[in-house]
Amino acid sequence: MNESQQTAFEDIKETVGDVTVDNPKMCLKNIDVFYGDKQAIYDVSLDIANNEVIAMIGPSGCGKSTFLRCMNRMNDTIPSCRVSGEMMLDGEDLYGPSLDPVLLRARVGMVFQKPNPFAKSIYDNVAYGPRIHGLANNRAELDDIVVNSLQKAGLFSEVQDRLDAPGTSLSGGQQQRLCIARTIAVSPEVILMDEPCSALDPIATARIEELIDELRQNYAIAIVTHSMQQAARVSQRTAYFHLGKLVEVGATNTIFTNPTHELTENYITGRFG
Repeated sequence: MNESQQTAFEDIKETVGDVTVDNPKMCLKNIDVFYGDKQAIYDVSLDIANNEVIAMIGPSGCGKSTFLRCMNRMNDTIPSCRVSGEMMLDGEDLYGPSLDPVLLRARVGMVFQKPNPFAKSIYDNVAYGPRIHGLANNRAELDDIVVNSLQKAGLFSEVQDRLDAPGTSLSGGQQQRLCIARTIAVSPEVILMDEPCSALDPIATARIEELIDELRQNYAIAIVTHSMQQAARVSQRTAYFHLGKLVEVGATNTIFTNPTHELTENYITGRFG
């Protein structure tokens, strides 16, 4: 951390804004994350609400993706990573000994930065999760899950005549919607999105953003985005991260028009970031 970063870091006195919400789906309290001896997240607390999109913004390397990955224990896959604090999903401890991380990732699904369809057919991409989790008793039930998931992802009308085609044969935007359908297929409660549109063109991005707004009716959604314009379009609350700390969180309109913290204002107005 250079001198100017250290000064900015020390300027963050406390988290400002609506950290807690009524009837939260997820509660994350006093979260610290370390990669070996290096601390990446400092004492972050944040609730995620049902039927809400919360956007996480901030400069590259500020910890927003690391924090997102705590929510479904993806950081467990990194040997040097250590996470402390309290994380609850509907009152259940995410790091409790009785909670299987594989089952957790079905309840808290993730859509990654680049579309990553399996080397399988479109149908099998969506059917994979329900098969391994035993969500369908027969082929007819599996068919229903696949069709319903593709419809929710806004993709079924485009692929209904070629479900046996490879998922990798689709365009980039279609592949990302396929990955969203794959996430939906296991009936998650929360959907995490880590810069889901950064590899897509403007038309595909607009379609994904429309889809996010539709999905909000049924899921709690947390999205990391490098695009402040996207955060403004898709989210109801926005959280600003800086050097591993949560600086400010509140209603998106307020964050973008009347931020409380100077660091937030400097980032929003393009003075740094």
